Formats: sequence, structure tokens, C-alpha cells
Amino acid sequence: MGVFNWPIRLDSMDGERSLTIEAMVDTGASYTIVPASLLQELGVVPIDKISLVLADGRPVEYDIGQAMATIDGRTEATLVVFGDDNARALLGEYTLGGLRLAVDPTHGRLVPATDAWA
Repeated sequence: MGVFNWPIRLDSMDGERSLTIEAMVDTGASYTIVPASLLQELGVVPIDKISLVLADGRPVEYDIGQAMATIDGRTEATLVVFGDDNARALLGEYTLGGLRLAVDPTHGRLVPATDAWA
């Protein structure tokens, strides 16, 4: 499992609002989790709820919504989880897969999935 920070731009689905945050890339995280207050400022609205198990083993339920994610010039619609306001943003596998990015844990960076190694 690799953990490092990477900038991600999130845009509202209508493209009218955006924000750039530094998110922790965690290959153990399934979904991108952003403090709920930031997603609300961005105009993201909950579309469903999702049950997750946190790294410490606690089961939680959070709202999920949709936003456009951009990393290194690649843009794709993704699910975002309305996380706790005091928590760090996490960049998860669902978003990375949609953007066709892979983790290079040796160098602590993201690379195009086509550049990934077997």
C-alpha cells in the first residue's frame, strides 16, 4: 500500500465552481473522500448513501455525490464521499481508475495506467 499527497481539481457537474485540494493518495481507499463543507461549497448534492469501513475498522455511512475530477490534465466524472469536516481529503481507487491513473509507490507519484508495470 502506498500513501502520498497529490493535487486534484474538483469541479461542479455544471462546471460553474471548482476547487483544487491536496489529497492523500491511499491505495487502500476505495473512494475519494472530501470534507463535506468543501463539497457543499462546490455545489455537490448528495445522490445516495454509502456504507464504508474506515482504516480503524469502524463502520460508517456517508452521503455520496458526483463531481468532475481533474489530475494532470485528465478529467472524468467521479463519485465523491461527503467526509468529516476535520478529516483530510483522500484520493481513492474509484477516481484513479476513472482517470486511468496508476500509483507508482516507489517514486510516490501518479502515472498514466498505460505506463504501469506488471
